[in-house]
Formats: sequence, structure tokens, C-alpha cells
Amino acid sequence: MKQSLRLGVSAAVLAALAALSACGGGSSSSSSNGDSSGRATLDLAIPSAVIAPKEEVATYAVGDAEGYFSEEKLKVDVINTDGSVAAVQAVASGSADITPADAGAILAAREKGVPVKAIGGLVRNWPWRMAVQPDSEIKTPADLKGKKIGVISLASGSAIYARAYAGDAGLDVAKDIELLPVGVGAQALSALENGKVDVLALYTQAYTTIENTGTEFRYLDNSDAFEGIRSLTFAVTEKTLKEKKDALTRYLRASYKALLFSSVNPEAAMRDGYRAFPQLLTGKKADDRIGDDTKTLQAWIKTAVPATGEPESFKDWGAISDEEWNKTVAYTKTSGQIPKDVPLPELWDGGLLKGANGFDSAAVIEKAKAAE
Repeated sequence: MKQSLRLGVSAAVLAALAALSACGGGSSSSSSNGDSSGRATLDLAIPSAVIAPKEEVATYAVGDAEGYFSEEKLKVDVINTDGSVAAVQAVASGSADITPADAGAILAAREKGVPVKAIGGLVRNWPWRMAVQPDSEIKTPADLKGKKIGVISLASGSAIYARAYAGDAGLDVAKDIELLPVGVGAQALSALENGKVDVLALYTQAYTTIENTGTEFRYLDNSDAFEGIRSLTFAVTEKTLKEKKDALTRYLRASYKALLFSSVNPEAAMRDGYRAFPQLLTGKKADDRIGDDTKTLQAWIKTAVPATGEPESFKDWGAISDEEWNKTVAYTKTSGQIPKDVPLPELWDGGLLKGANGFDSAAVIEKAKAAE
């Protein structure tokens, strides 16, 4: 596992990355489509600086511990980045091959000429919510005028969501709100309770982690404009897609198998997470943490699997419809991340998904039910 990589981003940096990619920049030679034995190495950028019970557990940790990567003859190395924008930058610069970044960050990079491409969906049910203290005077989205919104970081999907939410409420994003980075967990809660911010803009799993301590929030409604918008989405560069198509297909297949396993047995998935990321235990025994951490992981899993049905009926892993992409583009424009539409053929290539879905779901489910 590689060390944490924290990256900032700006329009100038993205423009430079676009020029670099055009000149042949991209993934490092250490990550290959495969050697003579078919084995390959991929570098994965996780779009957050802090490991938590979310995508890195449900896809990477389970994929590794349950043998799904080894079955695909893959070695996957992990780096952490400071949010989705930074994760996309890591991919564009060649520090990583693939990332499950926020779709808005992928769109923003693409609009600025960075040759990144989405190749498979991950989070399909909108995970972001605005939360206030139960006795807050903020009752409606319009009440955010003049308020301070706590976001994970200014380089995260949290900031993109906060701007879009304010814009959807008819507020001037540049003048009517102020975004302050507060991180997640105790740090974010403290900022809210101490009045540093008036409201938090976090994802479902982050709130569950805090609520496990007994804290209560009151949530503001998301409008219908947020229905169908995609969040975390696997992205690569065009160069990586061309050169490592087979390895990427195998990676997606292993990740979707891991996600299905996690949806069936989140407790076993969480224990896999402890093995991959011992820092999740924070010095405690697994049995002392497993209850709350499993609840937190389940909250994330619900955002990544179909909203209805049982695991036996889950199919079409990674699929994103044109309608969903159009809503996602509109959302990203509202948030101020892009000034104009991005043509879908430049943004999305679902050509790997047939191969990525080529696995025996029943075998994955059986294995998950038998796991401890």
C-alpha cells in the first residue's frame, strides 16, 4: 500500500495536466496491463485523506481479502488523496490508474480539457445531505442565505454539493454562502456545535459515524433536482483506458463482486476492512468496534446498490443511463464547476461493463452468507 498523497487543484493545474496528457503523460510504467502470465498491477486513488467504512472497505478491502483481485490476477496498490478533485488529479498526472471520484470532479476536469473518462458507476443513490442541529433556526434551503456551510474540504464532492444545493435554492453561490473545510467525524461535529459553521454538507455514511455516538441531526430536504444524479464513479485517463483495458475490466469485475459480497454480509466486509486498514480500529479490538462500524458501512452500501430488491436481483453493475448523465451535468453546472455542457461521448465509455458484469452472482452471495 502506498503512502497518503495529498493534492490541491486549480484551473491552472488542470490545464497543465491536460497539456501533459496530450504530450504523452499518464500512468507510470510500473502499472501494466499484464505481464506474460496475465498478472497486472493497478494504482487506486481513494478520494479521501482518511480511511473510513465506505468504498475502500466495500470494494478494495473485500476485493483483496476475499480473493477477488487475486482471481483476476491483479495487484492493487492504494493511495489516499484529499477529495475527489485531488483524486482525479492523481489519475490525470499518472500517480494513479483509476479512482472512484465524484462525477462532478470528473466533469470539471473533462470540461477543462483533461482527458479523463468515466468507465463505471459506483454510488448510484444520492448520498449527500445538509444537516443542522435539532434546534437550528435553519428550516428550509433558502434559510442558508448568509450562513456558513461546513464541507469536508474545498477539493471534495462535499463542496460541489454545497454550491449546487445553494444554487438550487435560488441563492448566489458566490455571495450568499461561505464554505469552510471541517473534515468529518468529531472535527465536523465540533465545528457545528461550536458555531464555526451553521450547517454541515456531508455524505450519509459520515453522518452515521457521528450518530453512532448518540448525536442527533435534523436534515434539510434535497429537492427533486438531486434525484438520479450520480456521485462516486470510476474514472481513468483515455491513455490508461486504451493501454490497460483488460486489467481495468478485471478490476471493475472484482470490485463489483466485492460490493455484492459487502451488501450480503456487511459485518464480514467490515472485518476484511480491519485487515486491510488496521488504523480503522484506532487501537481498539475489532469486537469493540464492529457493531458501529458495520452500521456505518451499511449506510454507505445503501448508496451503492439498487434502492429496491434483494442482492439476488442486483444486476447491471456500473451502468449509468444518458438521463442520469444529463442530470449530473446539469447539477455540475448549477454548482459552478463547469460553465458549459460536456459531450457524453467525451465523458463516458461503458464498453467495459459487459465484461465487468461477467461473474456468478450466486457464488458471491453463497460465499458471503457463509463468511464470518
